[in-house]
Amino acid sequence: MMTIELRQTRQLAVGDTLISVSGSSYEVTKLTRVGRGIRVHYVSAEGRPGRFTAAPGAISRVLVGGRGARRAHAA
Repeated sequence: MMTIELRQTRQLAVGDTLISVSGSSYEVTKLTRVGRGIRVHYVSAEGRPGRFTAAPGAISRVLVGGRGARRAHAA
């Protein structure tokens, strides 16, 4: 069963699958610290790369129990 979990940006890990409100999915490919924030690089389901920067405490919707199951914790 696939479940959507809410996580803070600091809890994301490479391989996590983010889910937008409209239902689109994005796989996290890289996480880097930028000043006080965290830059999240991702690839969409269609293969388009992208990135966004968020505060460490910002909330993201993460798919759990499927391909995006947590693999490692980002420090």
